[in-house]
Amino acid sequence: MSAEPESLPIEPRGPLDSAVRVPGSKSITNRALLLAALAEGESELHGALESDDTVVMREALLELGASIRASEVGPWQVTGTGGQLRVPEAPLYVQNSGTSARFLTAAATLSPGPVLIDGNDRMRERPIGHLVDALQSLGAEIEIQGHDGCPPVRVAGGGLPGGSGEIDGSHSSQYTSAVLLASPYAEQDVRLGFLDGILVSRPYVDVTLAIMRDFGAEVSWYGEGDVERIHVRAGQHYQARDYTIEPDASSAAYLFCAAAIAGGSVRVEGVPVQSLQSDWRILDLLERMGCTVLRSGERVELRGANGPLRSLGEVDMNDLPDAALAYAVVALFADGPTLIKNVWNLRIKETDRLDALEKELRKLGARAKAERDSLFIQPGPLHGAEIDTYDDHRMAMAFSLAGLRVPGVVIRDPGCVRKTWPKYFDVFQHL
Repeated sequence: MSAEPESLPIEPRGPLDSAVRVPGSKSITNRALLLAALAEGESELHGALESDDTVVMREALLELGASIRASEVGPWQVTGTGGQLRVPEAPLYVQNSGTSARFLTAAATLSPGPVLIDGNDRMRERPIGHLVDALQSLGAEIEIQGHDGCPPVRVAGGGLPGGSGEIDGSHSSQYTSAVLLASPYAEQDVRLGFLDGILVSRPYVDVTLAIMRDFGAEVSWYGEGDVERIHVRAGQHYQARDYTIEPDASSAAYLFCAAAIAGGSVRVEGVPVQSLQSDWRILDLLERMGCTVLRSGERVELRGANGPLRSLGEVDMNDLPDAALAYAVVALFADGPTLIKNVWNLRIKETDRLDALEKELRKLGARAKAERDSLFIQPGPLHGAEIDTYDDHRMAMAFSLAGLRVPGVVIRDPGCVRKTWPKYFDVFQHL
């Protein structure tokens, strides 16, 4: 967007007929940035996402000694440190970027001296204790300086001893990914298990493992059931490479949901056939609701249903939490109630997304009730409303979808989409 208005009215429209190339994945960009910064040699990252979260990560890695030349039109060039990080002169300020806070906390153990990681007011409310506990179990010296297990976090540095450790994987997969990303540089092999055998959003960890292997690390699952663990061999170094970042599945989910709501079709280009990003599974849910999904090479097209969208009743979205917000708005237009379940981790995102969804869905006229780890949605007569976005990009993107069918929807603070897709509303307005 060329300007950032305080609010943005959404114009109802449809059926749609659009072809869109979504930006690169934030999750993959921040993982690849970190590995390239830890690698030996110069990497080129193609299709990297330019957004608030990736700028935060990039600036922090510069402070830790990497050299990064970013371009809006070409690949980003990253000269790595070979794992020899330097001590930054000032705290690493990560705003409200969860991936940056967590990944950098683990990576900072490789610094020869202390590193302080801090963020904005919301970041100081987002827990990081389970990550710190896991790193401490592997011998790292870390102190949480914030309240209730939240940042700021002071990492003493001096290396990651490694060994066998355990992590509480019940709240966020990012804690597990953070430990794994730093583990090749540990002094001993890392064998990481999970408290009570629980790991939420496991597909995101599988993405982490795949990218680690792409940069030359040996890492593997072993064991079975509740004793399944991950093994990372010590003494490894990531190797620089040319790396292409996939389009962001989380962002694409919102476009597919737009076609489901407004009718017509949306086509997304550049979708790898073997993508590991779990949010592509939104297509399966929409297909079960009556939409049509067509795949041709790296193009995916979703066509709206011929008739009302079918309610799927209970839907477990633990593996695709970033798409859950878009799906909650789609549920407004289904022919029956929907229960989105097993999504407790939405409460520790950019805002408490379960409570925020309940409040804003009710503004539109639906019945909605958030429980500890679920959200019930009962469609009803809908009407326009001014939607609060809580400085959360996904809230702005999700409720813009409602405006495709409901007159009078206004999105407050639409500029918050800078976090992952600065041009989202430019694209959305031209659907």
